[in-house]
Amino acid sequence: MTTAGEIMHRGAQWIPAHETLDRAAQLMRELNVGALPISDENERLCGILTDRDIVVGCVAMGHDPSKVTAGEMAQGTPRWIDANADVGEALQEMKDHQIRRLPVIENKRLVGMISEADLAQHLSEDQIASWAERVYARSTSR
Repeated sequence: MTTAGEIMHRGAQWIPAHETLDRAAQLMRELNVGALPISDENERLCGILTDRDIVVGCVAMGHDPSKVTAGEMAQGTPRWIDANADVGEALQEMKDHQIRRLPVIENKRLVGMISEADLAQHLSEDQIASWAERVYARSTSR
């Protein structure tokens, strides 16, 4: 059994909910990533912030990214997977919720992220095709 922890990208970092979006963008640039998990004051996952969220949800709306916090952008129930979970469970979680990045948690701590690139390196063509079909499908509820 291949686990989520075996295919994830290690070294993921939180952005605290109180940090501003300009700081989040700087951290994304430094880490060369397009998304950051958002942590609350207890270092618990409370959302994920993407570069698209910053652009579309803040800048394009005429808001100042130095005055909007990551926590203000957190919406919905954050999804995650345990590091010891089977990779099939991670894939199903991503399909079910149409998400492209999945934080990996171990002992209540962030240990990594699973992204599209990680899936492409570790899954069969059929698995990737099935995942892409579900994740990129238009949802009638959105």
